Amino acid sequence: MNTKDIIKITLNLVVIYLIGGAILAFVYAKTSPIMYRNSVIEKERALKKLMPEADKIDKLGDWVIHDKHAEYYIAMKENKVIGYLIQSFGKGYSSYINILTAVDTDFKVKKIGILSHAETPGLGDEIEKDNFINQFKEKDLDHLKVLKTDTKEYVQAISGATISSRAVTEDAVRNAVSFLINNIKQKEKSDDTEKN
Repeated sequence: MNTKDIIKITLNLVVIYLIGGAILAFVYAKTSPIMYRNSVIEKERALKKLMPEADKIDKLGDWVIHDKHAEYYIAMKENKVIGYLIQSFGKGYSSYINILTAVDTDFKVKKIGILSHAETPGLGDEIEKDNFINQFKEKDLDHLKVLKTDTKEYVQAISGATISSRAVTEDAVRNAVSFLINNIKQKEKSDDTEKN
């Protein structure tokens, strides 16, 4: 193989890579807005599913957990606050687990919903099952802990998936509830100060 052949092969590869890159950029430009719109619709559905009794759910603000942007909301019914919803992330075994948590006005968990994850099939993906998710109902901040033994007071770990169980319970949900408590109470204090 001589220099002329090497240059010819190199130029052919460069042209192929440029054409492939252009095709990928075109496809991304066309699908990105659709994917974004779908994710917004999916999040709205998830919010309504976690707090179906609310007639209005408004975004309160943004927060960051694990360098990931998340949002939190207030749920209203007939112009009265009935609870809060917050998006959070937990560092699982193979992925960050994207979670929505709904709490009442006493900051007790009403429901949680797993928005996305890439945990191990057959083990970590058990976090999506009702028998795990239903354990969170009525848990307050002090009871959002994972135990490996049978428990009703706390959250029982999924056998073989303790890391995923802790990621959901202690990392995502507990941190989210703690953030809401601090943030909402701080806002209430500043509102009371302004009134006086």
